[in-house]
Amino acid sequence: MQTKTKISAKKSWAQALARPAAEFPLTPLLVKSGKIPEGLRGTLYRNGPARLERGGMTVGHWFDGDGAILAVHFTDAGAAAVYRYVQTAEYQAEKKSDKFLYTNYGMTAPGPVWLRWTKPIKNAANTSVLALPDRLLALWEGGPPHSLDLQTLETIGIDNLGNSAGEFPYSAHCKRDPITGNIFNFGITPGVSTKLNLYKSAPTGKIVEKATVALDGIPLMHDFVLAGKYLIFFVPPVRLKFLPVLAGISSYGDSFEWKPELGTQILVVDSETLSLVSRGETAPWFQWHFANGFVKEDGSVAVDFVRFPDFQTNRRLKEVAAGETRTDAEGSLWRVHLNPQTAKVTATEELLDQPCEFPTVPAAEIGQESRYIYLAMYRPDVDIVPERYGAIARFDTQSRNLTIADCGENRYPAEPIYVPDISSDKGWILTVVYDGNSDSSEVWIFDSDRLSDSPVCQLELPGVIPLSFHGTWKSAV
Repeated sequence: MQTKTKISAKKSWAQALARPAAEFPLTPLLVKSGKIPEGLRGTLYRNGPARLERGGMTVGHWFDGDGAILAVHFTDAGAAAVYRYVQTAEYQAEKKSDKFLYTNYGMTAPGPVWLRWTKPIKNAANTSVLALPDRLLALWEGGPPHSLDLQTLETIGIDNLGNSAGEFPYSAHCKRDPITGNIFNFGITPGVSTKLNLYKSAPTGKIVEKATVALDGIPLMHDFVLAGKYLIFFVPPVRLKFLPVLAGISSYGDSFEWKPELGTQILVVDSETLSLVSRGETAPWFQWHFANGFVKEDGSVAVDFVRFPDFQTNRRLKEVAAGETRTDAEGSLWRVHLNPQTAKVTATEELLDQPCEFPTVPAAEIGQESRYIYLAMYRPDVDIVPERYGAIARFDTQSRNLTIADCGENRYPAEPIYVPDISSDKGWILTVVYDGNSDSSEVWIFDSDRLSDSPVCQLELPGVIPLSFHGTWKSAV
């Protein structure tokens, strides 16, 4: 296990967040080393908080930063990239006034307490992206997505996905069924009677079916999993104290309580009808992200996810915004087996006992058994408390072997994205790396079967891309 000691010196990753990121227009990328694979054709999109300061004030939580999208287009002519902020109405208003105006996850609106409750919540559009046939969606946690142009990243505006009811909560972690092309997502409507809103969309993005499920209290749910014909939700024992938020005296992030006595609730939903199949309860834990889920031969379901023992992870992520982490709060990769008809957990196992996050699988294997899980991890033998992830890895769920790509000292990769080759059965792993040694950002391309080897190609980006959250790949064919 790594040594966990507290230190006060800021690490190199903090440089990437220390000043607002600068946009850049579509720019051909220079090849620093290697060669772009001939079968890599399409676009990598990434989203993340790019501005954590305005008017001399820093955001209250990493989740509050203004979202900016990176697009890296791979064509026969080479690679070119563009980087732009999502032009939400709130971003434009704050840019004009050069100060924060809105409540967010870790912030309350400035001004007198008795006026804060009248201020709308800022849609930061900073968490993930969904590539549709004719547009890109910038996704956030508590509001509708924003549409962007797939090539230029010009913001088109709020996208209601054909929902006649107007704006609605649409989470950042939608799931696309690779067999049907249908897209599933959820959103939470808080209140005295909190509702889990379920959405099924056609491949175009248009919502074709909706349903609701009642929830106890106001939980924090960031992700879910598609497992064959089921949608699986783990409801962690975190509940919002709503009155302080409503009164404008406390932020959302500071008002969540860890209540392990509630246990983790499990909801199983039929993906075809969006009807609730079962509801159960198990031991308390917290999770941000799922890797995947699938139905086994005996009809039971396996769910792979990064499990945290409690909610201390929220404090650690809050500290990221200040550029200095002091809280030891890490998760590891687990698998839960459950009966979908009863939502009863039949077994749990820790697949990997090393700190990790941002688990992904190939898009073509979502909802099905997938042999490999790709992860962000720490470099070997580093003090993990002040550091951020300095390596990516591939975990083999069959052999339990772990292959690590160590990016080197003071280099910080983003969530690894698997990309299929358009002309062969090969696959590539793409990540955006912030290099604290040179204060620059690059796109690194790895052979998915030789992840521990050096990247097959490194591309220089025109500017610094701050540590980001999630991305996706849109193939050219």
